[in-house]
Amino acid sequence: MGTSGTMLKTLKVSTNDLSIGMYISGLDRPWLETPFITQGFLIACPEDIRDLRKYCDFVYIDSRRGCRPAAVVRREPSSSSSKRAESSKPAEQAPAKKPSDRPRIPLSHIFMGRPLKSYCDDSKWEEEQPRAQHVLNSLIGDIDDIFDHVSGGEKLDVIKLRKAVEPMVDSISRNPDACLWVSRLKDHDQYTYHHALSAAVWSVSLGRQLGLPRRDLRSLAMGCMLMDVGKLRVDRELLQAERKLTTEEAAEVALHVSHGLEILKECGILNKDVIDIVAHHHERFDGSGYPAGLKRDVIPPFARIAAIVDTYDAVTSNRSYAKAISPSDAIKLLYDLRDQDFQAELVEAFIQAIGIYPAGTLVELSSGEVGVVVAEYRTRRLRPKVLLLLDAHKNRLPAARVIDLQEVSPGTGAQSLSIRKSLEPHAYGIDLSEVGAL
Repeated sequence: MGTSGTMLKTLKVSTNDLSIGMYISGLDRPWLETPFITQGFLIACPEDIRDLRKYCDFVYIDSRRGCRPAAVVRREPSSSSSKRAESSKPAEQAPAKKPSDRPRIPLSHIFMGRPLKSYCDDSKWEEEQPRAQHVLNSLIGDIDDIFDHVSGGEKLDVIKLRKAVEPMVDSISRNPDACLWVSRLKDHDQYTYHHALSAAVWSVSLGRQLGLPRRDLRSLAMGCMLMDVGKLRVDRELLQAERKLTTEEAAEVALHVSHGLEILKECGILNKDVIDIVAHHHERFDGSGYPAGLKRDVIPPFARIAAIVDTYDAVTSNRSYAKAISPSDAIKLLYDLRDQDFQAELVEAFIQAIGIYPAGTLVELSSGEVGVVVAEYRTRRLRPKVLLLLDAHKNRLPAARVIDLQEVSPGTGAQSLSIRKSLEPHAYGIDLSEVGAL
């Protein structure tokens, strides 16, 4: 090829020529028409190659971030492959350029001055699940107690809150899937309280993916747990209204931001990251948010994180004025809004953190059976563990059983199982809050 300066960096390669260690930077079709979603990943195992061949005829690899083919050839699909592509896929195209396709900013620049590190799973899901169950049961009780006191006009108990979030941060640091699973199964009769718990879990999971140090994970948990605390001083009838609010009513609800800041001041919270989250979680990357219309890097980075988890948890939860949507639809929504409402780098990190099918997601398998994702292998986004609840005819199974899609034979026949689609919460009358521990 000549000198390194003339070597190709982005190569177009047939999926028949892929090998472990290559870095996939582009597909022959839009990412969101495949289950991969996150733009760019390293081929780690034969299953990754099999899945790529299932959806693509060719891909683009980045030779700077992974292995190169033995022979560098810009291959075109065969004539038969091209015909199949014309009938089943969009026309051949390089990764499309969109207004949001700006040069990516390194995470170290977004979180300047914060030492980032990589986390690894220190416990298996089976080991962490009972710990997470205990942790979140205690945390729910603490949230109820703390918020009830604030509703009654008392000061927020900062010390109790800080002690309450520590075990949750510990659990997610060891293995996020267990807390994600338990929090999805929890049910609460008050959306504000449930949202506080879930948003804290999502935010710590994202912070872990970003490599933020533990003290920052604790700040994320506290900030996202408190970002809507000001709603305790907003007319409950407005918060529970099943109609579109008037301009004046919407403005009153928006005051929950200033109410929240007042509550933090009253209890003496000085943590700038927590204050930033409460003050700016409704700001949007393109400047369309409130209360100050901040945009891009003027928005504090922790508030940018909070905006993502706030929206994700809201749209995947039943609210008085809107039904929940499936996690995969919520992921698509966030992805479509990258660099409009939310910073693209953080959206992509969030998808990497929770996967396409996060723990607690109802899914239908290729067999027609229905279950709930138990553990989302973040390195095997398409093949998690699933707790089967319904048979192929959508009848309740006598006893729920777990199947690990990683261990199912990838060959043909009855043993070849995959996820066909994710389902909306409560599909087929399934109540996740009734799904007990294994």
